[in-house]
Parts: sequence; structure tokens; C-alpha cells
Amino acid sequence: MEYAIIVSGFGGQGLLFAGTVLARAAMAQGLEVFWIPTYGPEMRGGAAACTVIVADHPIGSPVVDRADAVIALSAPALARYRGSVAPGGLLIIDGTLVETPAIDGIEIVAPPCTDLARQAGDDRLVSVVALGAFAARRSVVSAEAIRTAVGDVAGAKHPEVVAADLAAFRAGMDHAAIGEPVATR
Repeated sequence: MEYAIIVSGFGGQGLLFAGTVLARAAMAQGLEVFWIPTYGPEMRGGAAACTVIVADHPIGSPVVDRADAVIALSAPALARYRGSVAPGGLLIIDGTLVETPAIDGIEIVAPPCTDLARQAGDDRLVSVVALGAFAARRSVVSAEAIRTAVGDVAGAKHPEVVAADLAAFRAGMDHAAIGEPVATR
């Protein structure tokens, strides 16, 4: 098994945090991991992304031509990465901010990530909501391992935000678990 995920959007949406959490959860399950961030010089608001590759064998290359899943939390991120989703793959978009595209051959899930993050306590938790949606739709890494990694990563610097992070993760999982895909064409 080898699985590539691209998490993309604007700086300040917690993209690198979500990628770090996913990578830590995979490592805790004994999987091989590549975590590759890409971002511009802006602190907030600029384009940002990270690629996480998870495998049950040594990973030969960090290059991802086709991702098994793409999380696109902004319209520019969707425009850039929509063609990167492999056939049969998963596209998660922020249904609050991004118009749902029509793309053949992939599953599209559009939880209202920004709205759910606000309800969880902080609109910067958008990527954690999307990570919850990912965990509900794909079992690459267990939800329990992700919850533990959220606590470890967030709690290391800001233990006061762990409860909000976990609420955001749960909201994304719940929404994606009960909702039908927006499109599977």
C-alpha cells in the first residue's frame, strides 16, 4: 500500500499542522512516511500545501504525479490541484468557501469546513475538520491514531487548544460519515 495526500489552501488554515498530524499518526501505526511542505513567503493568506505519502514499504520517491486524495480548502488550491487527483481518488473541499466542481471519476466531499471549525471554537481549524472528513472516507490511518496525534502535536505547544482541535476533527468525521458524496462521477 502506498497512498499520497495533498493538503492545500491558504497559509493560516492549518495545512502544515494537518499534514504533520497525519504523518505522525501514520508513523505511530508503523508506516513509512514522507511529509513535504510547500509555501510562499507570506505568513498568512498566501498559497500553502503539504504532501504526505504513507506506505507499508520504503517509499522510493517523494514525487507525486497523481494523488490518491486532495484536500483543497481554497479556490486557488482547487484550481491548482484538481487535476492531480487520481482516478477513483478523493477530493475534499471546504464547502463554505469553494464551489463544488464537476470532475469525472473521483469522489468529491464538501463539508462546510470553515463553518464547522467556527462551531468547534476557532476558524483556523479548517484543515482539522477536513482531516476528519478524510478519516471518515478513507481508512489509510485510523481515526484513533489521528486523534492521538492531534493531542500530541497541538498539546506540545498549546495544550489549551487540544479540545477545540478534537471537536473540529469529530465534526469533520461526523459530517463526512453521514453525508453522501457531493459527486462520484
